[in-house]
Amino acid sequence: MTTQAPDTRPGPVETMFAADEASRGLGIELLEHGEGTAVLRMTVTASQVNGHRIAHGGYVFLLADSAFASACNSHGPVTVAAGADIDFVAPAYEGDVLVATARERVRFGRSGVYDVSVVRGDEVIAEFRGRSRTLRTQNDEPQ
Repeated sequence: MTTQAPDTRPGPVETMFAADEASRGLGIELLEHGEGTAVLRMTVTASQVNGHRIAHGGYVFLLADSAFASACNSHGPVTVAAGADIDFVAPAYEGDVLVATARERVRFGRSGVYDVSVVRGDEVIAEFRGRSRTLRTQNDEPQ
């Protein structure tokens, strides 16, 4: 009887995140991921707050978008955002640890819809909805 060593090569999410200079440069961490899901974490730094001393919405959006990207690329083919919306529910402040949890709602053809909640502890900071599109490869039939 032969046993095969487990495949230790990085999957599509690890590969994408390792190349994501924007997210990693802001200290965003990939905590966990699975089929259609991802959890990322970021601590709000002094350089990420605006003139009101609250986290700039662009950084909160970027965290949510990175979680969305990790979830929608979990299936393997290169997938990008076709659009996204965010609702800011509560402010975040310097030093806050934000966690973004993404989950797939539906995939159809080359498209998908994903929801991301950004929280500080138990408090919701933002709700994000992303719409994805898987890129065609040279072998794909036109749709």
